[in-house]
Order: sequence, then C-alpha cells, then structure tokens
Amino acid sequence: MSKNNFFKTLEKELERIEGAKTAKRYEKVIEGFTKDDGPRAIIGGKNYRVFNSNDYLGLRFHSELKEGEKEATEKYGAGPGAVRFISGTFSLYRELEQAIARFHGREDAIIFSSAFAANIGVIASLGKGQSKDSYISSETLIVSDELNHRSIIEGIRVLNFSKEQRQIYKHRDYQDLERILEENQEKFKRVMVITDGVFSMIGAYADLKEINKAIHKYDGKYEEGIMLVVDDSHGVGVFGEKGRGVEEVSGAKSDVLVATFGKAFGSDGGYAAGDKVVIDYLRESAATYIYSNPVSPGVAGASLYSVNLMLGDEGKKLLDKLKDNLALFKELIKKANLEFAADSIHPIQPVLTGDPVKSKLLTGRLFAEGILVTSINYPIVPKGRDEIRVQINASHSREDIRVFTDKLSTVSREIGII
Repeated sequence: MSKNNFFKTLEKELERIEGAKTAKRYEKVIEGFTKDDGPRAIIGGKNYRVFNSNDYLGLRFHSELKEGEKEATEKYGAGPGAVRFISGTFSLYRELEQAIARFHGREDAIIFSSAFAANIGVIASLGKGQSKDSYISSETLIVSDELNHRSIIEGIRVLNFSKEQRQIYKHRDYQDLERILEENQEKFKRVMVITDGVFSMIGAYADLKEINKAIHKYDGKYEEGIMLVVDDSHGVGVFGEKGRGVEEVSGAKSDVLVATFGKAFGSDGGYAAGDKVVIDYLRESAATYIYSNPVSPGVAGASLYSVNLMLGDEGKKLLDKLKDNLALFKELIKKANLEFAADSIHPIQPVLTGDPVKSKLLTGRLFAEGILVTSINYPIVPKGRDEIRVQINASHSREDIRVFTDKLSTVSREIGII
C-alpha cells in the first residue's frame, strides 16, 4: 500500500534523529520515589538523585498539596465532567483563579489545562483583534524573542500570519526590538510583543523594564497600542525574593502573564493573569479554554494549597533553602572548572558541552552513577550550544549537591569535556 512509502519516510527521519544523537523518546520509566526528605526516583529498583526536575521547591511531595488533592477529588470527583461552559464551573476553579490573581496583583486570572494551551489560547485570541463581527488578523504585528519557548512559536503559527506580521528580535536585544517597532509604524493597528520570562534552556531572564521602555516609546505610534505578553512558567513561584518571577526581579509588569502550576507550584495546569477585560475576552475566545476540559478537581485543589502556601511564611523558607542550595552548587561547579552559565541566578544551571555526543555520553555515565540529568541538544538549543540542563531545587540536601558535582567533575574529565 502507498502509505508504506510514508512509513519509510518516517523511518528515515527516525534514523536521521538517531544519527544526530538527539532522540528524545527513550524516556526513563520511574516506578516511584523514596520517602526521603529529598525523594529519589526509583528506576529498575535502584535509587537516583534527581537533578532534572522543574519541581523547584519540592512541593509535589508536600503533604498539604496531597491533602488538597484528596479533599477536592472527594468533593467534586476525579474529573471535571466536561468543559466549563457546558457542565458548569466548580467553585474550586474560581477560587484558584482568584488566588493566583491575588498572587500576581492582577484583577483576574483564567486557568487552562497547561501553560502550552494557555500560550496558544492567549496568542491566537489576542493576535486576531476584532472589528465589528469579523476578526481582522492582518491589523496585528507580533514581535517575538528568537529563543522563545515552542508553545509561543506554535501559538503564533496558529494565526497563519505573513512573514511581515510575525517578526523576531535578537535574543534579549531590546535595541533590535525598538528597530522593529520603529520600522513598522503606521503599518499595523496593534502590536503584541511576546517573550519568555525565564528562558528555560539557559536560565537567563527577560528584562521587562527595558522591554517596557521600548513599548512606551512607540505605543502612541500604533492606533491600538502595544501589548506585552510574558510566559514566565520557569520564573513564577521560584524567581525573586517573594517568588513572583521575572516581574519581581526586573521591577516591571506585563499586560498578560502566562505561567504554570506544573513547575514551582508542584501541581499541574496553566493560567493567564491580567486585567478583567482581557480575561473575560479570553473566556469568550480562547479555543483551548472553551473547548478543552480544565485540569481535574484534584489537581486544582493541590494548586490552590500551593498558591496559598507560597503566600505565607513556609513559601519564604523554601525560597531561602533554594537560594542556599543554588549558591553551594555555583561555588562547587566553579571549583571543578566546568563551563556553565555563570550569569544565571535561576535554579536552571546549564553545564555547557557544545557537542551532542558528549552530552549524551555524560548523561549516560551520570545515570550509571545514580544521577538523573537531561541532555539538551539542537533544535531545542542552537547548534554548538549543547548542554546538560541541571536544575537545583529546595529538596536537595547539601550532600546531594556535593555528590552530584563531584561525580559530574570526575566523569567530565574522563570523557574529555574538561
């Protein structure tokens, strides 16, 4: 049959991926976790120290989150039943939205099944614009940082914009952003500037203060102004003294903030926060909200406990512990003479190899030593920027960090990285 020819095409692409040493489908199967304060993954009956998790505060194992999940499941059931406009909105969902809006100092918030779904819904909805009864997408210019997350890229693709309507500025180069805004005056009615808050592969962050300077300079040049959308999934809950993310660190705000409950908050699902008029519009227009089930009640219950915890003293203690762990790691890795992103003040601490083969070899050798880390390669990062993405969290003990850096140094020397 002709489709066998298509299957052969797929086989060739898989062979190419294998040859490039960038395959991602060979996932480690985790059978469970130990009951330690810093839980270790159990794989094939062996315990592994985890240095590749987005659970930056260790909250997914927190007793209160588990209790919140249990209480919500018993009250509302295991699933939502249907999308919210059909079966109704649980009071729990609104309570969670109001809590996260308070956390960010916004008028309202809307939850999605994931931050990926949130980005697609926000970008596709706000990128269209509206004139009378028809959507006029040709009047919108989208300007995106060149290293933005794939979910932002996919959200822009959904709009099917022309090349002129979707322009990319050099990574964290705000003069280049200004150039684009300058060159497109009077060509478009509105502009949407989109950036990651913390860039997930390198731990660097967007300077929202500088972005807002550029926006304010040109906002009056466009009939409906310039809107800033920030996806701070890796920053919210963990970045800044109070865990408010890149907005806190850079001292400036966005118009729409997208983030997740699935990283620092230790649960799952995504959300967007902003002015009520924007959130109300998203409830009427975001397909990934209207036509997709929300997270389960249990997940929402755990998320609510997490947000409330982060608003209190315990959240501050976890952030302080993470800060101490991060300082220890940076001290030890520097002594080992490994090349890493020294300017990252985020728990993402990439150890640079510059070679996909060495990256894969390093992760394999560390796995044999009882340590889980992840190799990040092209096309996730630019060619020649291959890395081991190390992620420090508050549940790591000082012994965990010392053992890890010691083994990382030893193995790196043996395979010729240093």
